[in-house]
Amino acid sequence: MATDTPASPDSRSVAEHLSAVLGTVTRLPAVSVDLDRARGLVLAEDVRARTAIPPFDNSAMDGYAVRRDDLLQASETAPVTLPVVADLAAGTAWNPVVAAGTAARIMTGAPVPDGADAVVPIEHTDQGTRVVSISRTPREEAHIRRAGQDAAAGDTVLHAGVVMGPTRLAAAASAGHPLVLAHPSPRVAVISTGSELVVPGSATLRGQIPDSNSFLLAAAVASAGGLPVRIGAVPDDPDTLRELLAAQVGAVDAIVLSGGVSVGAYDVVKAVLAPLGTVAFVPIRMQPGKPQGFGRWPDGPVIFALPGNPVSAFVSFEAFVRPALRRMLGHADLHRPTMTATVVGGWLSPMNRAQYMPVTVDGSGGGGVTVRRATSGGAGSHLVAGLGRADGLAIVPEGIARVADGDTVTVMLTG
Repeated sequence: MATDTPASPDSRSVAEHLSAVLGTVTRLPAVSVDLDRARGLVLAEDVRARTAIPPFDNSAMDGYAVRRDDLLQASETAPVTLPVVADLAAGTAWNPVVAAGTAARIMTGAPVPDGADAVVPIEHTDQGTRVVSISRTPREEAHIRRAGQDAAAGDTVLHAGVVMGPTRLAAAASAGHPLVLAHPSPRVAVISTGSELVVPGSATLRGQIPDSNSFLLAAAVASAGGLPVRIGAVPDDPDTLRELLAAQVGAVDAIVLSGGVSVGAYDVVKAVLAPLGTVAFVPIRMQPGKPQGFGRWPDGPVIFALPGNPVSAFVSFEAFVRPALRRMLGHADLHRPTMTATVVGGWLSPMNRAQYMPVTVDGSGGGGVTVRRATSGGAGSHLVAGLGRADGLAIVPEGIARVADGDTVTVMLTG
């Protein structure tokens, strides 16, 4: 990789801006949520078993509850015959006594009756209902799940900080908890700015384009674990935008804006937010995504003001917004997984800026994982159609002017 000299100090690096963002946001206060709504949330306190798990001795098989001593001589050629004194289904509260020389038919999950010390699977019997013939001696405590075998009452079954996936939801339910204390998903308003933006599928006049950013960013918010509130596109009118932002106070935890953050005559986001003194607009040494705004609406939600070109908006979200949302969710790991890969084809990288190049990843070859540009038109921040082919972003550090065929790069996996 060819290198170049460092940039001037009047801008921030990606790491510096991310540090400023993460230094501002905090995890949302924990709330009590029912298990139906806890999926994907980060647990805020340990979950302890309220009772033993399982709470009673129960059968692990469909078969017959027996006294093992009655079957010590049982074999295929000399089966032992026992009268059946009970028929026990899962969920029954009946607790008959299995006396010496008797058996009880039992289904999987049913409580093991008093007196029984083993369960014989139906495959080792003639499946009789009044009298059963058993052809095998069970091992000691065969097919009995003992009370507390999984966890004793008071045991910790889940630790604070874990993400509530399907198996952990099941563990909490088994421990007797209909509710858990978890950090909620941040509610995030997503707004595209620009008088040129129209609803996708509608007729476009000269100068108009479909609004793709609000769909892109709302989906990215959901992928990060947030709850998107996609407001859509608003025109370049300061009063309209100001009223819309003020209306989000108390309704959302964060606002993601795209467009209007540079130095143009109609950059409405900067015009509305900069005078507040609570949102800073700084150039970031990255491509794409150089113009960034971040701060907070007075006494309101945090605000991310991203560039308007779609690739810039996506890269900016991945670099700054996604880690912040994961911090708000309470995650310890804030970042996408990365991998190293070999470049096929190569490309130019801007001097003095870190580059985030959308790439496709191919691991099918015998020579290891390779990447190539996803956008045939280069690194243009407007190439949203090519972005749809990307599996990740190749990260080229500052000071590198060219990525050559065969070079190794770090890839942030986003697909």
